[in-house]
Amino acid sequence: MKQLRVHGPNDVRLDDLPPPDPGPRDALVRVAACGICGTDVSFVHMGGITGEPMALGHEMSGIVEWVGDEVAGAAAGDRVIVHPADEEFGRMGSGAPEGGLTPMLLVRGVAKGGRLFAVPDGMPLEVAALAEPLAVGMQSVNQAEAGPGDRVAVFGCGPVGLMAIATLADRGVGDVAAIDLSHRRLELATRVGAAHALDPSEVDVWAELSRLHGTAPFMFGPTPATDVFIEASGSDRVIGEILRKGRFGGRMSLVGLHYQPVPTDFVQVLMKQFTIRGSFEYPPRFEDAIELLARRDLSTLITHTVALAEFPRGLALLEGSKDCGKVMVTMDGDW
Repeated sequence: MKQLRVHGPNDVRLDDLPPPDPGPRDALVRVAACGICGTDVSFVHMGGITGEPMALGHEMSGIVEWVGDEVAGAAAGDRVIVHPADEEFGRMGSGAPEGGLTPMLLVRGVAKGGRLFAVPDGMPLEVAALAEPLAVGMQSVNQAEAGPGDRVAVFGCGPVGLMAIATLADRGVGDVAAIDLSHRRLELATRVGAAHALDPSEVDVWAELSRLHGTAPFMFGPTPATDVFIEASGSDRVIGEILRKGRFGGRMSLVGLHYQPVPTDFVQVLMKQFTIRGSFEYPPRFEDAIELLARRDLSTLITHTVALAEFPRGLALLEGSKDCGKVMVTMDGDW
């Protein structure tokens, strides 16, 4: 059986492994599609995080192949989305023994529930695999407590930023500014619900936010009246700009990965009574993301599809092209 694993820094291989050996509380899922995440890029460069070959893939959907005797609520033939995180068994593709970039995935502990979720009727399995990144983007909106009437700026329109914008649109938040250096990603942002698209190489983003959202008073001069900032770019500079130029009483949800410490102007945080909240993984109810996928067509966010054996090409696309949305790996014939 094939499994994509990281063996060391920039050393990723499609390994031949023995077939999985499931127990009575487990299930086997024939993976149909698995997205490539920005964290996969990081794991490849870092050489993994476990000190041994590390399985990749945590955005997957597929068809149940087999269930153990103690499993209820799932049966062979079911189309499912796999929840990759579990406190007992770890995070698939992020340090657990299993990862979704394989044709046949062992899902441990299915009998306890919360691991497999039904794919809505008529939804392609490739689209269903968007549920995990959508849940990440959705949680960033939850953490920002953004709602109708809020003026929002989303910095970074990679897949997670785009999913945050889709969530905002689904919740009736109409005044959303998408900020990115890629015109292609800004186009995707407007397709899923952004009202404004700003390229920092072409405009003064903060002047534009003042024009679009109006201004709010502050003791050292007016600021843009933007209520909520979602930081999905991973740029250290953006965090500092938001704190310096954001409004009194503003809120920032931090979902972009920052691997190094970022200098923070806590005087600004104090004087503006500014709220900063981290956002990690998913809403308490994972089904919220699946239900949004059923309500809104987000298939346009899948801009590239590659076979499992072509993973290096998909990885290079995600890392090298700022014009891609979600890069999806499909498993047909990859045994």
